Amino acid sequence: GRKNTASFHVKTELYNLEDGDSNTKDYLPAGQTKLPLVFLTFFFIYLCLVFLWAWVCFKNKGSVHTIHLLMGVLLCVKAMDLLSEAEDKLHIKTTGSPHGWDVAFYVFSFLKGIMLFIVIVLIGTGWTILKPFLQDKEKKILMIVIPLQVLSNIASVVIDETGPFAKDWVTWKQLLIDLACCCAVLFPIMWSIRDLKKASQSDGKAARTLAKLTLFRQYYIVLFLYIYFTRVVVFALTTVTSYKYRWVSDCAAEVVSLAFYLFTGFKFSPGDSNPYLAIEDEEEEAAAKEALNMDDFEL
Repeated sequence: GRKNTASFHVKTELYNLEDGDSNTKDYLPAGQTKLPLVFLTFFFIYLCLVFLWAWVCFKNKGSVHTIHLLMGVLLCVKAMDLLSEAEDKLHIKTTGSPHGWDVAFYVFSFLKGIMLFIVIVLIGTGWTILKPFLQDKEKKILMIVIPLQVLSNIASVVIDETGPFAKDWVTWKQLLIDLACCCAVLFPIMWSIRDLKKASQSDGKAARTLAKLTLFRQYYIVLFLYIYFTRVVVFALTTVTSYKYRWVSDCAAEVVSLAFYLFTGFKFSPGDSNPYLAIEDEEEEAAAKEALNMDDFEL
């Protein structure tokens, strides 16, 4: 007999209703609904830092090095990354569509990751601060870090654009790649510490060398803590926090990142006001004795 056929389209929507308003749909998961505000808040903070850094560099333009300009570029990229992520999440929240500023977010997230680790490596080597060039081993670190960051960002896109079947597997791969990249950037700082320690015991400007040694030791510790909190602690928060408070882990990551940016900018800012650059000659003899009596910094 003759078969009857029918065709139809089914549209499903998953959303929450905003508190106190039964007509406003929120398409973000309950644990992410605060993220647009979180990212927008940090965008304005970094925007203020961009203008502050520009003012510091202009005021001390005689002592501005190339690395200071790269640090300014990093701040701009970080701010745009936060803005695009805030808009992307807001677009999903209000429309349910993932195609807002997602492309812009992926681009700025990629640039931010690359720029951040390049700046960390260059600061760790003392480039344009201690020396105007990079050694071969330091160039090799960059050749390792950049491809690892490319892979990490590709994994991030895959996590966002694929279904749950591969998400957990790719997340672990991204975490391992990112941790390998983070470990790699520690080596230039350790090399700078080793070289400065030798120099502090032999050169005629022991106080200044010792101050730089102290600076790089502090930077090594802060960088290690930054890596630990943003890659390990925040990841742990994501897995153990209640689904309603998943936004807390993203907020915590941004707070730790902001603290790291502020520390780096303050310690490596241009100008004679930097306490590591303004050292009186009468301190040299005392600093030389202190350098000889310092405990070894195990690398």
